[in-house]
Amino acid sequence: MTAGPPRLTPQWFMALIVLGVLVVASLAVPLLRWIRPRSDTSELVARVRAWWVLAALFFGAIALSDVVSLVLFAFMSYWAMKEYVTLLVTRPADHRTLFLAFAAIPVQYYWIGIGWYGMFIIFIPVYMFLFLPIRQILSGETRGFIASTAQIQWGLMALVYCLSHMAFLLRLEDVPGTQVNGRTLLLFLVFVVEMSDVLQYVWGKTIGRHRIIPNVSPNKTWEGFAGGIASAMLLSLLIRFLTPFGVWETFLVSFLICLAGFCGGAVMSAIKRDFGVKDFGGLIAGHGGMLDRVDSLCYAAPVFLHYTRYFHQP
Repeated sequence: MTAGPPRLTPQWFMALIVLGVLVVASLAVPLLRWIRPRSDTSELVARVRAWWVLAALFFGAIALSDVVSLVLFAFMSYWAMKEYVTLLVTRPADHRTLFLAFAAIPVQYYWIGIGWYGMFIIFIPVYMFLFLPIRQILSGETRGFIASTAQIQWGLMALVYCLSHMAFLLRLEDVPGTQVNGRTLLLFLVFVVEMSDVLQYVWGKTIGRHRIIPNVSPNKTWEGFAGGIASAMLLSLLIRFLTPFGVWETFLVSFLICLAGFCGGAVMSAIKRDFGVKDFGGLIAGHGGMLDRVDSLCYAAPVFLHYTRYFHQP
């Protein structure tokens, strides 16, 4: 009796789905140029390139060992923090505090590596929150103390603490009787949130008329918001095999993380407006930096991790 063909794991099956989506998106660009030759497709081209880069990054992170995955996620936090700090107007007195803030990145990911949830969850919001201002006052400089401390603390929270929730998904236990694990959950989170972001852009460009927050992000419209989130929720059903969720719970979780992702993108847009820049950096050619691509995940990752851990972990 001969063995049948090997079955694809959920991760590899998802990789084929994402590859198909990326190929279709890449082919859609010249098609759109042919249908609407006067339309500006430069941003769409840049987004498609960014999707290829992100897909390679995240699939690389889940395909490799736990240690390599953690290093990749730590690098993501480091680079996002670097892009943010580069835009800050800092004082000489802030430099040692910034060094300590960056030093907290490998420590935060170490807690994840050893699976210490209790320390992972309080290290930055409690201990670093208490310690960094003390280091600030040792410099003896009080002018601009509140502004500098607040800016550093916020960056550490959003770009290290919140993003590190994606890495902690890898520590979740396998769901008994299924092929669902932390890696499949991470794929679900990233795919749904990124597709929501993309589809909000597409719907907004095609039928968007009413702006939500014109002074913060003039391209975000109610039509794009509703169409993008609804479309992403429907697409989430196609990859429900990555999760332990039923149909209605998939809709609920997708709505929550898409809404959180929208809020994350809006907050980062406000920061860029405040700094007077279009992008946080130039890491991804033609479409900004690392932070421009993971801004939605800064808000969506904590919501998804804690929901999944509370309701679907022993």
